[in-house]
Amino acid sequence: QQWICHHHEKFPGHPVHLGTLGFSRRKQVESMSRSVTTSRSLQKSLLSPRCPLTATAPLWAARSQCQTRKSSHSPLGNPSALQRKKVTINTLRSLHQKDEPITMITAHDFPSAHVADHAGMDMILVGDSLAMVALGMEDTSEVVLDEMILHCRSVSRATKAAFTIGDLPMGSYEIAPEQALESAIRVVKEGRVQSVKLEGGVEIAATIEKITRAGIPVLGHIGLTPQRQHAMGGFRVQGKTTTGALKVLEDALAVQAAGCFAVVLEAVPAEVAALVTNRLKIPTIGIGAGNGCSGQVLVQVDMSGNFPPGRFLPKFVKQYGNVWAESLKAIELYKSEVKSRQYPAPAHTYPMVPEELTEFERLIEARRV
Repeated sequence: QQWICHHHEKFPGHPVHLGTLGFSRRKQVESMSRSVTTSRSLQKSLLSPRCPLTATAPLWAARSQCQTRKSSHSPLGNPSALQRKKVTINTLRSLHQKDEPITMITAHDFPSAHVADHAGMDMILVGDSLAMVALGMEDTSEVVLDEMILHCRSVSRATKAAFTIGDLPMGSYEIAPEQALESAIRVVKEGRVQSVKLEGGVEIAATIEKITRAGIPVLGHIGLTPQRQHAMGGFRVQGKTTTGALKVLEDALAVQAAGCFAVVLEAVPAEVAALVTNRLKIPTIGIGAGNGCSGQVLVQVDMSGNFPPGRFLPKFVKQYGNVWAESLKAIELYKSEVKSRQYPAPAHTYPMVPEELTEFERLIEARRV
């Protein structure tokens, strides 16, 4: 039917040639052709009060009604049941002022961002942890800026409401503030996210200020900074001593003064994190820093259980699901049904008009002779 619409638009008044079609198919097309004589008559029918489309519906809308394409590769499903406004910097400030916890989770591709956005997360972080959970690397120091931008673009396509942040990977901002600004511009322009995140405190304040002065929101990250794990002697809790706690506070105040809209506190004693939070005017997002922070963030792969048994998890991770087990069960069942020819069943196949099948079989036999 879509083909007939196209024919009448391109060749108004010319008949549809059906000579090459089988008998039953010709009958179907003749019937369709009578009901769709010209593009003008189709548009008139759209204006009828009985038409299910609106009176202003364009021609392409009618075609979509005529024929619905089904594909296993369609990127979007139904709209989220949770209809909400786009989360902005002002939204986050409002949540902070009302003392309502801010929710943040990581995502590294379209599906993980899609489900996070549908779940109503306030913020979605394209974290450099994707180096390990999405790319199979040893640590975050391996991932490069171009790879981060690619993943940011994938996440941004799925995210309709949540506020998105792209991580600046190691090596993309440490050399000079100008380098950092250039990287941040690329992440926002090419990655299509709303802000960037970078690690460091006092020593990185000038870089943060350079980026924020250019109009790009920055999420700070202090405490345990994984990109500097080798300098820290590994993944170790920060702020456990008086000196260490003062350093966390000093870093927090420095990134706040530099213009960060919020700051991540990672692997810091809960008491220290709560005291630091109370001293700041911007929200703190905790990860392994207790519930005294303004909000929380977790790596989605960790909290959803999308990993094989035996994988190490940090103490602060709570596993809310077991995606790995469910996926494994489904894939094993699929394999079994394919091997036993249970799948695909008739319900999963496309029918053919019996007369056409008979004619096809006749032609095959004729060719053999």
